[in-house]
Amino acid sequence: MALPYGFVKTKIVSAPQLQSTRRPREVQYHLHFGVEVNGAQWDIAVNVGTTDADDLLKYKLVFDFSHSVLATLAGEPAGSTNLTGTDALPAIDFQRSDFLANTGAWRNSDVMDGSDQVEPVATLQRLLSSAQQSSLDVYVFGRFFSEGNGMHDVHMNQGSTGEFIHRAGDDSNDHNDIWQDGALLVNLGQPEWALYVAAFDQQYLPTDDLGNPMPDSQPIS
Repeated sequence: MALPYGFVKTKIVSAPQLQSTRRPREVQYHLHFGVEVNGAQWDIAVNVGTTDADDLLKYKLVFDFSHSVLATLAGEPAGSTNLTGTDALPAIDFQRSDFLANTGAWRNSDVMDGSDQVEPVATLQRLLSSAQQSSLDVYVFGRFFSEGNGMHDVHMNQGSTGEFIHRAGDDSNDHNDIWQDGALLVNLGQPEWALYVAAFDQQYLPTDDLGNPMPDSQPIS
């Protein structure tokens, strides 16, 4: 089964703050910020890196993003849009769509040290703070919280191994899936928008119809 996935079109109402989450082999870092969705405050958690030099993020932070789907997004009303089970844009799939065409090479994140001076934290935090101050429309693609109001998994959501393997008919784990990749976009009020996307070093493409790595899969490059 597909996990609950979609996007919110909203404005930022609280400044981004760097927070950490301890995992078995690393500490993952997210930028958390508050947004308003249909009169309620939601928490957004955007992945920005880890302390594990063997499992960092690949990311793209693009300030001249242009794609035909932007016209569709700009016409959407403010609020949340459920895209669970959708297999075409505006649902995002890094492998199965041209969403990332002409966005340049993936960059390597810094090893997170708990400060907000490392990348992509520093640049993304400036972008989000500017979006809040200027009341810009922000679009966050990811998975909806299972409890409470918010979104997480704002990164590629396919190609992982181990505990994230997707088994058909089993919805008991936080598994891979297709057409569920995360992204953050900011409408800068110009033809171009800003885009942030990320994937872990230990996620692989291509993937099968469940979002699991194929035998010949390789890390994103």
